Amino acid sequence: MMIISDSEEEFELDTVSMSDERTLLVNNASEADRLEKMERRVQYTSEDDNVIMESESDSKPETRRTPCFVYTLSFFSAIGGFLFGYDTGVVSGAMLLLKDYFNLLSLQEEIIVSVTIGFAFLFALVGGFLNDFFGRKSTTLIASVVFTAGAFVLAFAKNVAMLIIGRSILGIGIGLASMTVPVYIAECAPPHLRGRLVTVNNLFITGGQFVASVLAGAFSYDTRDGWRYMLGLAGIPSVVQFIGFLFLPESPRWLIKKGHNDRAKEVLMRIRGTKDVNKELEEVKFSLIKQEEGTDGSGLNIMRVLNTPTVRRALVVGCGLQLFQQLSGINTVMYYSATIIKMSGIRKQSDAIWLAAGTAFINFIFTIIGVWLVERIGRKKLIMGSLGGVLVSLVVLAIGFQLAAINSPPVTIHEDKNNTNDCSKYNWCESCIENKGCGFCFNNFGKGTVNGSCLHVSSSEDSSHSSYGRCSSSSVVDEDGGLIWAYEYCPTDYSWMAVMGLGLYLMFFAPGMGPMPWTVNSEIYPLWARSTCNSVATATNWISNLLVSMTFLTLTETITKYGTYWLFVGIVILGLLFIGMTMPETKGKKLEAVESLFEEPWCKCDFGRNSRSVDITR
Repeated sequence: MMIISDSEEEFELDTVSMSDERTLLVNNASEADRLEKMERRVQYTSEDDNVIMESESDSKPETRRTPCFVYTLSFFSAIGGFLFGYDTGVVSGAMLLLKDYFNLLSLQEEIIVSVTIGFAFLFALVGGFLNDFFGRKSTTLIASVVFTAGAFVLAFAKNVAMLIIGRSILGIGIGLASMTVPVYIAECAPPHLRGRLVTVNNLFITGGQFVASVLAGAFSYDTRDGWRYMLGLAGIPSVVQFIGFLFLPESPRWLIKKGHNDRAKEVLMRIRGTKDVNKELEEVKFSLIKQEEGTDGSGLNIMRVLNTPTVRRALVVGCGLQLFQQLSGINTVMYYSATIIKMSGIRKQSDAIWLAAGTAFINFIFTIIGVWLVERIGRKKLIMGSLGGVLVSLVVLAIGFQLAAINSPPVTIHEDKNNTNDCSKYNWCESCIENKGCGFCFNNFGKGTVNGSCLHVSSSEDSSHSSYGRCSSSSVVDEDGGLIWAYEYCPTDYSWMAVMGLGLYLMFFAPGMGPMPWTVNSEIYPLWARSTCNSVATATNWISNLLVSMTFLTLTETITKYGTYWLFVGIVILGLLFIGMTMPETKGKKLEAVESLFEEPWCKCDFGRNSRSVDITR
């Protein structure tokens, strides 16, 4: 039972009807004044994560350290992010072994990789309903069980069908976890740490990618069963998360929404480290009642979202962030990381796998910088700076690929005298390697590329050598002796530009555009719309991911590799304009007050320089 009292009157709110409760809280001016006066000025000291609280009636400040339980809660929640990152990171290494073990066709490879994205998209949408109906904790537990089941199926897969089923199951878990975990952390975290703790989820994603790359390198030497260990080990952290979540509480805001006020108060006391949580409890209830005004509780939630201007604007911003995260080219840059490494002169498969682990490590380290910066400079400035750096790095990549194409080595030897295949018609390395059935064979005696020839690959399953000519057997391809077989890349003097562009891209993307779309989406929606809007925004991320993955190769074939990166440059410029004009700053703002930021006109055109920085003092 919640009792509100002042100098003249006392109300027992659970003894009156909902409509009476709304009338009392909304129309009683003295009560609104009382709630206003109850607020305390709060200062956040970022160096030691302390909250200094000062009451209106007492000028003596009270220093309160954030409870360790909040960090424990965030750790077990972010394991979902680790699993997400681990799966995306391990699949590339595992596919190298799976391709040989099951003799996979190109179509089968594409299905095994993309089916996870498709199911993640579908169950990100389903996750909105599950979060509203069962709660954040229960949905995360479901995701943990699904992850474990998917890892088990993959570890013991006997055929391609089992691989596809296992990857589909993992997609269900990824879809549920990717939309639930940021919301759960945001609803439990104190305002001064919310951005940092939600960003930790992305830190775990990049950490999972790094660990996956290391394990892929370690197990790549076991060509028979290494892929089973790579894919099956995902079951261990999912079991740890399941056990940990059994002892974690439900989100206090979800409990309040469902009317479990006593349980919500217990959870708030536990995660705030104090018994003085009545003010926060009342604010959340007051916000919910205000949000229910003018509604009868019927109809689809998404229709209410679309008919509410402030929430509709927030949803456009949230979906826009997720869209530009994918359309800025992160997956395509990672897709070509192996090609870029080969261009730099590293051609052995094991070396390439370990260098891929190095790129994942860069991603992980610079995500830590994002965790450190998010509560210092704010979300908007971090995103704008990150996207600006991504723009520069994409320009470097585009120029590097363009110079490599313009200065492509010539084909000087035609080894197929009878012109029996398409490869014999090419005169330049760049046009030769664009045909997936051809590769470039050449000598390198330390004086550049000489004696180049375009030859047909041995088979669709084995591209390690040509089917005829000097490079017709992998045993005769002697790189130390100067004979080199290049598949899907051309030797170039401009490889340093591509490598630099790759490094710059990861350094700028990881702190901002990597985690911030998830962080911002977890905090810009009111409680009644949070699950629905996050599911729509997460689904936008996954469908954009799928769209880019399905069209990238077609784009590179029609407008060339460098043309595709120039296209991404244009998209990033649009993203900068969109974010600069529509996104407010949410740093330090209480979740219940963020909605008011979208009452103002979108276009401030400040690009982060004078963005509205909000703090929690009144």
